[in-house]
Amino acid sequence: MMTRRSALALLFTGLLLTACGQSFPVYKGYKMSPYTLGGNRFVPMSIPQALRYKAEGIASHYEADGAIGAIGQKLHSGQLYAAHRTLPLPCRARITNLQNGRSCVVRIADRGPYIAGRLIDLSTAAAEELGFRHHGLQRVRVEVLSVGDGPYMRTL
Repeated sequence: MMTRRSALALLFTGLLLTACGQSFPVYKGYKMSPYTLGGNRFVPMSIPQALRYKAEGIASHYEADGAIGAIGQKLHSGQLYAAHRTLPLPCRARITNLQNGRSCVVRIADRGPYIAGRLIDLSTAAAEELGFRHHGLQRVRVEVLSVGDGPYMRTL
């Protein structure tokens, strides 16, 4: 006959084994599929290309609080995120304001901007960090630091 203590030990062991085997939602890989928007086709760059990516251009800012980014994850107010047309998702990049030298690291998790002449869209929090939230547009440098998350993360 099983004692209460033995039954509890067996139950605990079963729960522990179940928890160990449980799969939690993890982003698997990179989002690198070509896509078409407004009749324009965009082809994301390869991981090696992205890891060497450095560009200067015009940044704008947007707030997508609660919206789902192109990577399929919710974007929240106060987070440092960005949108880029052709970098693989997700990736991390250092953004530097070329006027004042301030920089921050953002997670690129969305697609855009789709306005001619703009290089990157930054979250309002990132624009605040860079000191141009109230100016709307700013000339910046974008330097990719890594591509992917967790076991998929790649760096130079």
